[in-house]
Amino acid sequence: MKSTQYTEETLDHFRNPRNVGTLEGDDVAIGRVGNPVCGDLMEMYLRIADDRIVDIKFQTFGCGSAVATSSMTTELVKGMTLDEAMEVTRSDVADALGGLPPIKMHCSNLAADALHDAIKNWRAGIKLEPLAAEDTSADHPTCAVPLATTIDNADDYLGRGLYKKVEDINELTDKRTLVLDRGDATASLAIELTKVTPRVIFLTELDTLGLSPELATAIKRSDVKVLYQSRLVSVGGEGEIEKVRIFDLDEENEYDLFVDAVVLLEK
Repeated sequence: MKSTQYTEETLDHFRNPRNVGTLEGDDVAIGRVGNPVCGDLMEMYLRIADDRIVDIKFQTFGCGSAVATSSMTTELVKGMTLDEAMEVTRSDVADALGGLPPIKMHCSNLAADALHDAIKNWRAGIKLEPLAAEDTSADHPTCAVPLATTIDNADDYLGRGLYKKVEDINELTDKRTLVLDRGDATASLAIELTKVTPRVIFLTELDTLGLSPELATAIKRSDVKVLYQSRLVSVGGEGEIEKVRIFDLDEENEYDLFVDAVVLLEK
């Protein structure tokens, strides 16, 4: 495992989660689990035909490990019979990801539990309703925050401070710039931007830098400010970007950060 404690497989499922969403219909079972300590909440949606999982989606409100384990679980069990899926354990999911940091094994690796809950509900004839954020935010503050893959109103600011690609870093000269963590390419760009602006912020939902060891060292030695366990919720401003809304996944609160530009490199 890399020194970051997150494997490449885990980082890939965090940054590019599979099977995100919900399912509807009489042939759909819903399972739900939550961890009151860290606030993670997972919902699994199983479409079942002939006692087999023919489709599966998930909604996860929580940290990067919660997203990654949920994504991997859906990949593992799609096409399985219900009996086979009931045999999938937390350890199976972690092994498929190449391992997880010990604390994440107990805090965020709950997707298999949500899967089992859905199957038990199906067999018991229990039909859950999907949770709305406003119904759950009191017990799970992170539920009010969009999944990592969604950022409210971002496209409204394309050409007005929002960049999905940066062809010339001089366009960002002296601008307070926030770069969203989407892997090594974004970290390299953040470091490069320090040549033209004194304030560059690298925003990551992880509690460590999920980068190659060389880049992790380089970014720590640079003038880039790293915000860990932080989620970009929305961007705002009159005409041009003036601020962003950040959710602190550790403290479970939101705050505004004033910036001139936001870089969301396309995957």
